[in-house]
Amino acid sequence: MTETAAEHPRPVLVVDFGAQYAQLIARRVREARIYSEVIAHDAPIEGFRAKNPAALVLSGGPASVYAEGAATLNPAILELGIPVFGICYGFQAMAQALGGTVANTGGREFGRTTLTNSGGVLHDGLGQTQPVWMSHNDAVQVAPDGFTVTGSTPGAPVAAFENTATKMAGVQYHPEVLHSPHGQQVLTRFLYEIAGLAPTWTAANIAESLVASVREQVGEDGLAICGLSGGVDSAVAAALVQRAIGDRVTCVFVDQGLLRAGEREQVQTDFVAATGARLVTVDAADKVLAELAGHADPETKRKIVGREFIRSFEGAVSEVLGDNASSGRKVQYLVQGTLYPDVVESGGGSGTANIKSHHNVGGLPDDLEFTLVEPLRLLFKDEVRAVGRELGLPEEIVNRQPFPGPGLSIRIVGEVTRARLDLLRRADAIAREELTAAGLDGQIWQCPVVLLADVRSVGVQGDSRTYGHPIVLRPVSSEDAMTADWTRVPYEVLEAISTRITNEVPEVNRVVLDVTSKPPGTIEWE
Repeated sequence: MTETAAEHPRPVLVVDFGAQYAQLIARRVREARIYSEVIAHDAPIEGFRAKNPAALVLSGGPASVYAEGAATLNPAILELGIPVFGICYGFQAMAQALGGTVANTGGREFGRTTLTNSGGVLHDGLGQTQPVWMSHNDAVQVAPDGFTVTGSTPGAPVAAFENTATKMAGVQYHPEVLHSPHGQQVLTRFLYEIAGLAPTWTAANIAESLVASVREQVGEDGLAICGLSGGVDSAVAAALVQRAIGDRVTCVFVDQGLLRAGEREQVQTDFVAATGARLVTVDAADKVLAELAGHADPETKRKIVGREFIRSFEGAVSEVLGDNASSGRKVQYLVQGTLYPDVVESGGGSGTANIKSHHNVGGLPDDLEFTLVEPLRLLFKDEVRAVGRELGLPEEIVNRQPFPGPGLSIRIVGEVTRARLDLLRRADAIAREELTAAGLDGQIWQCPVVLLADVRSVGVQGDSRTYGHPIVLRPVSSEDAMTADWTRVPYEVLEAISTRITNEVPEVNRVVLDVTSKPPGTIEWE
């Protein structure tokens, strides 16, 4: 049955066996315009049924299927009567559960490998051989009954199989990574041709579905406030909620004193001009900086910012209610621009570790007085931008580089003070000016400028010894912030940034470049 726009689509569930790329698989499914979520491999079968999945994708994993304590596949999920696609570990677990043979023969494969195709739906017309990305010790030796072997490699006699009658298939390699050039095509063929799913996950359908969901959650007379930071996420969330409930939402912009130079003025003009929404500004800088004083631990800083963020909203309620303040009406809902990567990194994904608490997820206080409305909670950044365009937001907002909710507090490694914030703002403004002048804004996903506040290095300026702070440039390229690579900024642009910062910000005598990918490093330093 075709999903209507107002219905929540049946998801393709990515069953996570501890894979490094489980979220990336979900993203690749969405790139095929089919909705996808991640679920833990050990979730109860009732949890799977409650999701009413359209198909399952079994992810890779770090262990051997024979290892003690290894993640196991619940055979019951293969009996749900829906299509299943196995990848790497998931491929082996699927083969084993269905009666195939998996063994460690010493023929392990890591990295680029040549796959020999032997027909079937998944690899039809892709050439007799193709490069794929492997990462395995064990291998499927014999496919389950009813399955046709459609690919092999030197170390994996059964590197791909499929059973079109039961709508089940799998591959030993990783189709979700770019190192497998035909991987997205293979995954899409499973979704379309074997699973029989339709590509209905489009910006228009997403926007309409989210508007309907917000309208249903808030009801016919509920009042909401929306936390507006000036970034893409909160702007799109605000536009969605305004579309859903009209003037029953008021946008509240909290200036915690952690913004970059000129951002408060930009938010107050650009967003109101684009949406016509009512905007209340709360100046919380003194309170937040007082609470941050003496704290250098990044998790502590994030939780302080998150707590004070909410307290500022609670304090703004009377202003939001206006003439209704004495009527007994309450603002029950708080709208946030939380995204799927925020949830995952805060430990909110199925079976995921807490990488860092995002201020709007793991940093919220326990005694929250609002019911959260998070219409973007299951979206990636590129999907949010697409929804923003669908809602008519201007490119100046939709294409704005991401800026973290905790602001400059997590770009100062060490205690946050007014002096350090002022120093960082000046350096950050210079970097942004030079990158924009060089026409690089479209190539860079984000460029955090980081102050190593508790580190000093010796320098020489004006024939005198200096003992100044280093500034770190962290330009990265990414699709959704789940993974990232450092951007190769031209040397002459880096030179211009370094020269200006060390000349115009006297407290800084050294500028360095962070050339770490994600993983292992996160985009923000804290």
